[in-house]
Amino acid sequence: MSRRKVQPESVRSRLARNLRAFRASKGISQEALGDLANLHRTYVGSIERLERNVSLDNIEKLAIALEVDVVDLLAKA
Repeated sequence: MSRRKVQPESVRSRLARNLRAFRASKGISQEALGDLANLHRTYVGSIERLERNVSLDNIEKLAIALEVDVVDLLAKA
């Protein structure tokens, strides 16, 4: 019987999950969030699909747009 080592959730995965959850809880689209954060809608979608390595500046813009603390966007489940 082999044991698989469980990989911890990456920070990028946490950001994507939390971003999607906060956005959905506020009932706003990726496009609307992009507008609020002064980021392109496709950029927001690519963050949620784990395609981007996001800068701290853009994480801060997203947190401000969602009215949450940056720490909340990076929090573990």
